[in-house]
Amino acid sequence: MGDQGSLQQLKLTISNAKLKETGGLFTKGDPYCEIIVDEAPPRKTETCKSTYEPVWNQDFALLVNLRSVIELVVSTKHRFKNDIYIGSSLIELGNLISTHNGVLRNVDYHLALKDRNGNKTGVIFVTFNMTVEPSEELSALISDLAVETPTGSGAGPSTSGVNGETDTSRDDEPLPQGWELKFDQNGRKYYVDHNTRTTQWSRPPSLPPGWEQRYDHRGRPYYVDHNTRTTTWQKPTAQNVAQFNNWRRQLSNEQEANRQQLESRYASSTNNANGVHSDSSDPLPTGWEKRVMENGREYFVNHENRTTQWDDPREQIKNASNRPLPRGWEERYTADGTKYFVDHNTRTTTFNDPRISLGHGSTNPVQYERSYRWKFGQFRHLCTRASIQTGHIKISVSRSSVFEDSFNQILHIPPQDLRRRLFIQFRGEDGLDYGGLAREWFFLLSHEMLNPMYCLFEYASKNNYSLQINPASYINPHHLTYFKFVGRVIALALFHNKFIDKGFTLPFYKRILGKPLTMMDLKCVDEDFYNSLKWVKENDVEECGLELYFAHEFEVLGEVKVHELKPGGEDIMVTEENKEEYINMMVSWRFTRGVEEQFKAFLEGFNEIIPLHWLQYFDERELELILVGIQDFDVQDWQMNTIYRNYRRNDKQIQWFWAFVHEISDEQRSRLLQFVTGTCRLPIGGFADLMGSNGPQKFCIERVGKENWLPRSHTCFNRLDLPPYRNYETLKEKLLLAIEETEGFGQE
Repeated sequence: MGDQGSLQQLKLTISNAKLKETGGLFTKGDPYCEIIVDEAPPRKTETCKSTYEPVWNQDFALLVNLRSVIELVVSTKHRFKNDIYIGSSLIELGNLISTHNGVLRNVDYHLALKDRNGNKTGVIFVTFNMTVEPSEELSALISDLAVETPTGSGAGPSTSGVNGETDTSRDDEPLPQGWELKFDQNGRKYYVDHNTRTTQWSRPPSLPPGWEQRYDHRGRPYYVDHNTRTTTWQKPTAQNVAQFNNWRRQLSNEQEANRQQLESRYASSTNNANGVHSDSSDPLPTGWEKRVMENGREYFVNHENRTTQWDDPREQIKNASNRPLPRGWEERYTADGTKYFVDHNTRTTTFNDPRISLGHGSTNPVQYERSYRWKFGQFRHLCTRASIQTGHIKISVSRSSVFEDSFNQILHIPPQDLRRRLFIQFRGEDGLDYGGLAREWFFLLSHEMLNPMYCLFEYASKNNYSLQINPASYINPHHLTYFKFVGRVIALALFHNKFIDKGFTLPFYKRILGKPLTMMDLKCVDEDFYNSLKWVKENDVEECGLELYFAHEFEVLGEVKVHELKPGGEDIMVTEENKEEYINMMVSWRFTRGVEEQFKAFLEGFNEIIPLHWLQYFDERELELILVGIQDFDVQDWQMNTIYRNYRRNDKQIQWFWAFVHEISDEQRSRLLQFVTGTCRLPIGGFADLMGSNGPQKFCIERVGKENWLPRSHTCFNRLDLPPYRNYETLKEKLLLAIEETEGFGQE
């Protein structure tokens, strides 16, 4: 064979084959393929059972040189006799490399299989992947082949059916920045990338103006748009860039037209401070009329409730619009721009402004809706309106000390300036922050500052890895300053629409929202404490002879402290009459014990960036989704890592369940996962790494109950109790009700 040359790696994919049918009984064997490279030991595919059209789809990494010969031998295995030779095919790699200019990229061949007599016995389909760098060895090979086969018809496999790549780029098109065209000693073109100091045979793709191709630390190519200062994994073309710019212009024009329409419709007078009445061109509210007395004084008639008043109702509306809405109310607009108000307390809607009473007769303009995406859009609107568009805030940190560096900078920046665009720089790294560095910074920083090793936060329990404030944080004399810093960072993540690494307990989110805590909230934080209070609630404490007092002992760092639930609580015994008060006070104390000052400092830092009333329309689960993020669920991974009890995979209820999972949105999938496992987050390994109370615990669906029951969840065991519903509509209705209203449905 001559000089072997340097070894390189070839990826060979053995796809499938079509073998000639021999006929007869018991002649259909189990075919397999052997790959023999030069003198190396053969490698085999798996056998395919009893077929003339085997499908292998197996990849082989082969060490070859430029003059290697690859032989593919197909045989069949039989149970009661020796293997039978079907046919083989030879591939001269030098001819293949020369034909495709040194670049084998998904090159498909179908090769004829011939027996020892030269008769065709079938066809085998293979794919080659290999890139040969320009070298003297390659040039010598091409020269030798040119001498041996001047007409280009040398030995080797037939090129019929080849789906190789051809360079269709025009030579007169300019090369991307940093690229250069050169010629080797045989006059063949190759291209030099001075950005990465590499060469290749194929012409690099041209990019639209203002775009640049770069590589990340893993060698993956990505594209930078310097026009909009954004990055993308998708390769841009002039056509899709033009389509995107056209779509963005249309969207901007529509938004501007809608804004002008709303401003012109609901513009208020600028003379309010001087007591001047609204412009006469402003229409009066429906059902109102302006009249004039004999002395020229104006008054207004409300025909809806048959009353009169001196005050202009337009002035009342204008003055009221400058005051905040009552707690739990929200202002919205219908599709035609008509303003209405939503009362989230009673889940009703009305055209009447709750800040004034003008007696409008029409109520319930639209059906009340609970839309997480709409609420999130309104929240983002508030953040965008409050952001400062000019300038940016530069934060320079080291990866090895991201917590300390961020702490020293964030607290020394005025809160108002933190509403500018963040520009994050990791020291010693060249990178432009078009959003990716900020996302990574929030992830790394939250991972560090929420680490229980710093003693600021702790896990809720040994089975619940959600975080809560550590009562022993006072061992750090500056812990309150750190909690103020944490509050700022969490608010910054919400304000700049970034996610954090770890999530808090649901009661912690309820405290941020100012919602009252109940005994059920204890269950996910301290189940033993919850069970104790539940026993007290369900049993007669006087008959049992329990001597409970309005005081409780707790231990922090080995020190036992006594807390009185009310003044003189150590001397007040719990009875049947006052045990409800005792339970409520114990619940309140359990969530605040030893953490009142820390939580106050946290809210102080949080409120400097985001006013708390911006979050008043969210519930605790929606706040967790905003902060932690809605995950893109791999439903196939979910389905593969689910186990069943008293069900089988092909049962109709199981088929309906997965049809339901495919149909619902990502938000509802998050709520479903939260309903069953207690959190909307997944481990890094996906559903295969879900954790339960006793270690790894896969998602489980168990057949429990009757068809009129609601689904139940057991969050300690990641188990869903799914009754045997008779049709898909009932299953969908019950599941949606369960994931929207989780409390009270047997959640454990």
